Amino acid sequence: MALRPVNVNIKALDDTAVGRFWAEALGWGISSEAPGVTNVEPGDGFVWPDAAAVCIDIVTVPEPKSAAKNRVHLDLATTSAAHQAELVARLQALGAKPVDVDQGDVPWTVLADPEGNEFCVLEPREIYQDTGPVAAVVVDCLDPRAMARFWGEATDWALHEVTDDHAVLRSAKGVGPYLEFLRKPDAKTVPDRVHIDLLPYPGDDKAAEVARLRTLGATDLDLGQGDVPWTCLADPEGHEFCVLAQS
Repeated sequence: MALRPVNVNIKALDDTAVGRFWAEALGWGISSEAPGVTNVEPGDGFVWPDAAAVCIDIVTVPEPKSAAKNRVHLDLATTSAAHQAELVARLQALGAKPVDVDQGDVPWTVLADPEGNEFCVLEPREIYQDTGPVAAVVVDCLDPRAMARFWGEATDWALHEVTDDHAVLRSAKGVGPYLEFLRKPDAKTVPDRVHIDLLPYPGDDKAAEVARLRTLGATDLDLGQGDVPWTCLADPEGHEFCVLAQS
């Protein structure tokens, strides 16, 4: 039994506008599964779910983003210095803004989408040359080793690296983005604006998977979601995530 990361879920005041930004940013297409939801995923015959891409769901909420930095963000891949510069310029033309998250003098560029959700445009790195436009989903945490244990057991993704400062997982199929945990000294203080959605495999029992996650240290989470087919949980450091039902 295991789960697979399938979506990055971003809350927004205007799902259509934020969805349009991310579709243009990644060169992906747009659909909508329900009012107030914009789904962003690759074209070219992509059939969800597929480990080759973790898709993006933009969901309308009434509350604006707080001033706190999101503890989950996307890193975008580039293939050359010229590509990085072109992508940064194009994203700014689409409405992205430079932001300072105390990154200092680094080779990547930190931006925020039109509603303030931070993301990074990385300098070219060999490790990300086959990921597609999203290099990594990055999670700030206090203990990367503990997060690697939990998420490695929760999902079927393979552990690539783990140190006191950094842990890296990726689909065992060797495709798509990485899931990375970076040690940061500040604990979580506000609900995440961005979270990961997990999906059981066909034939697996969602309730059993949720029960298994609880034994690993996940806790139940009431976000006012009411009677919905997905289950909201938090990992051992309080990062929200959802276990989706098979459609």
